[in-house]
Amino acid sequence: MAPTAADPDDLCPSGPATPVAAGPKPVVLVVAGALVDIDGRVLIARRPEGKKMAGLWEFPGGKVESGETPEAALVRELREELGIDTSGSCLAPLTFASHEYDDFHLLMPLYVCRRWHGRVTAKEHSEIKWVRPMQMGEYPMPPADVPLVSMLRDLL
Repeated sequence: MAPTAADPDDLCPSGPATPVAAGPKPVVLVVAGALVDIDGRVLIARRPEGKKMAGLWEFPGGKVESGETPEAALVRELREELGIDTSGSCLAPLTFASHEYDDFHLLMPLYVCRRWHGRVTAKEHSEIKWVRPMQMGEYPMPPADVPLVSMLRDLL
């Protein structure tokens, strides 16, 4: 008996297959960190005026530079954005986001970090806030960050 093609809807139990965009867009690799304090709160940071998606809350992080590992990029970004020091061994990979924006496709691994040195300070954001995992949904976030919230809730 000849094999038959599977119905795409049968491959994904949660619903119909997601359409794939026609035409390639550049893939941008960024990294994000969920800093978790001793009380189980997560740090979120507000994007400043003048930046894309200003006013939205996000997990700190940024672009991975050429030749840089995601862990090294996150250590660098946390130092630049928050004035703290940590090491790659303090970063635990949790999940990732894959989101298509108008002009690029974002791939963003999310790491959990519970150990760092220094006082967390908003150096590049207009505001930072420690929030309980169940309250993170109350803060408007960029589309790529939104699905990461439920993963953090499940973890914490």
